[in-house]
Amino acid sequence: MTEEKDCAAAMQHALRVRARAKSKKPNFVRPESWRFDKFSLSWRRPRGLDNKVRRKIKGWPPGPSSGYKGPKLVRGLHPSGYEDVLVHNVAELANLDPVTQVVRIAHTVGKRKREQITEEAKNLNLKIVNAKAAEPVKEEEAEAEETEEEKKQAAEKKAKEKKKKEKEKKAKQKKKSEKKAKKGAKKQ
Repeated sequence: MTEEKDCAAAMQHALRVRARAKSKKPNFVRPESWRFDKFSLSWRRPRGLDNKVRRKIKGWPPGPSSGYKGPKLVRGLHPSGYEDVLVHNVAELANLDPVTQVVRIAHTVGKRKREQITEEAKNLNLKIVNAKAAEPVKEEEAEAEETEEEKKQAAEKKAKEKKKKEKEKKAKQKKKSEKKAKKGAKKQ
């Protein structure tokens, strides 16, 4: 029991160390990207003989190196300390360990299968990292009904506007015809 507590404490400490190291890590930008628009900000390793960033000259920005790594114990883990496992179907949940792993539902999974995966994960006491994306379909159906009512109201509004425009158009045509009739009367 004490070994498990020690392991958990070490894991929490390592996660804190990783977070602190990440906060101190600079954003590595491509050398000279601040001078030329044609260079994107995304990192490219400098390979030139005289390149100041490659030679680590004082006053030039730092490049990536192994010193910025986090502790090996927590490298690649989710910030919660669990191993992140990508799941595409319900069958893949059977092999997971709820103590050390969490579920991330793949973005290609549809609503129906996503709902099945969330139910099965609850039964197996597995945590889902992207659970907000896995909401039940029933709420969306209620929203769809509301949108139908809004669509009807919008259609009625458009119809009223169309009638109003037609009336204005007829009134303009009537005025034009009256003007023409007056001009014709003056000429005679």
